[in-house]
Amino acid sequence: MERFVFADRFFLEDGVSGPGYLEIKEGKFGSFFVTLPTESADVIDYAGKWIAPGLVDTHIHGFKNHDIMNNDLEGLMEISEGLLSCGVTSFLPTTLTSSPDLLNEVVAMVGENYTKVKGAKIKGIFLEGPFFTEKHKGAQNTKYFCDPSIEMLESWQKYSNHFIKKIALAPERKGAMEFIEYAVNDQVTVALAHSDATYAVAKDAVEKGASIFVHTFNGMSGLHHREPGMVGAAMILPDVFAEIICDGHHVHPAAANILMDARGRKETVMVTDCMMAGGMPEGRYQLGEFPVEVKNGAARLETGSLAGSILQLKQAVKNAVDWGIATPEEAIYMASTAPAKSIGIDGECGMIATGYDADFIVLTPELELTATYLDGVCRFQAENFMGKEGVR
Repeated sequence: MERFVFADRFFLEDGVSGPGYLEIKEGKFGSFFVTLPTESADVIDYAGKWIAPGLVDTHIHGFKNHDIMNNDLEGLMEISEGLLSCGVTSFLPTTLTSSPDLLNEVVAMVGENYTKVKGAKIKGIFLEGPFFTEKHKGAQNTKYFCDPSIEMLESWQKYSNHFIKKIALAPERKGAMEFIEYAVNDQVTVALAHSDATYAVAKDAVEKGASIFVHTFNGMSGLHHREPGMVGAAMILPDVFAEIICDGHHVHPAAANILMDARGRKETVMVTDCMMAGGMPEGRYQLGEFPVEVKNGAARLETGSLAGSILQLKQAVKNAVDWGIATPEEAIYMASTAPAKSIGIDGECGMIATGYDADFIVLTPELELTATYLDGVCRFQAENFMGKEGVR
C-alpha cells in the first residue's frame, strides 16, 4: 500500500507548500501532492502541523551526560538516540583540543562504529582544534595547541577510515595556508576558529579554501572600523558560511540579526556547540579536561567563560523566530539545509527532496517539536503530542 504524510505545511526543497501529501516510499521521500493521488493509501495524519527536514548539527560535543571525548561507544550511541528529541537527524561528533593519542583513539572509535548508531545519523567527524591561538582559547586546552600539521591530519584520516569531514584552525598559525590547501584537496572542509587573525589573514585563508567561520563572534578577533578582523571577514567574504549559536548567551539577538543580514540567511549555519550537559539538569559537568558549571541556562568554566552550550537545535530555530530575526522558513533552512551545504552533504540530507532518506520532523505552528522520523519511521514522539497514523 502506498504511504503518505498529510500536514498543513511542508518545508520542501523548492519552498513552502501545503496543505498536502508527501509520499514516503521504501524509507525515501517521494513526490508531493496537493490532493491524495489514490484512495487506497496509508496516510499519516498530521493535520494542523508542519513537516520540515530533519535538522543537521555540524558542531556538537555531547548530550545526555556523554561527551565525544570520553571515547565511549555506548556514549556515542546515547548521543545519537538523544538527538532525536532535539529534531536532529544528522550530526558531526565534535572533538576538543587534546593529546594526539586521545584524538587518534576518538576518531578511530567513531570511524569504526558510526554505522552502528540507531538514532541521528553520523555524517563525519569535526575536529575542533588543536591548531588554535591562546588569546581566543575559549574552553580549549592550550597545553595541546600547535601549528597545523598535514602529518597529523593524515594520521587522523587513517585512524578514522577517512571520516574527517571538517577541521577548524586559527589561520595566523605557521603553515596554516599550506594545510588549508592540502585539507580541502583531501575533501575536508576547513573552518576558521579560536583565532586573533586580521581581516587580511582570514581573507587569505578563505582564498586558499577555508569556507566556514566557527561560532561567529565567539573565540575570534572582533569587528573594528579600522581592522574588521575575523568577524568582519565572516560577514562579508564571498562563498563562506558563518556558524551562529542562538541560545541568547553566546550572542545577543541583535548581533545574530546583523550577521544574518550581512552574511545572508542561506549562508548562516545554526549550530549548538552543545556539551554533555545538554538534556540534563543544571549542575557540575566536564568539558574535556575542564570542570564546568551549568546554571541559568549557560555552561561556564570556573573563570566564568562560556564552555560550549546546552542548546538544542530545535530551540535555536524557535529562538530565531521568537526574537523576530528570521521567518520559520529561514530558521529551519539555517538549521538543516545550510549546515548540510556547509560541509558538502546536501546531496544526502538537510532537505525534503525526492530520493533523499525520509528524515523529517513534525512541528506545531509555534515550532514545538511533535515527532522525529528516520527513514520514514517515527523514532521520537513528544509526550504532549500523541499523533496518530491511519487512513484518511
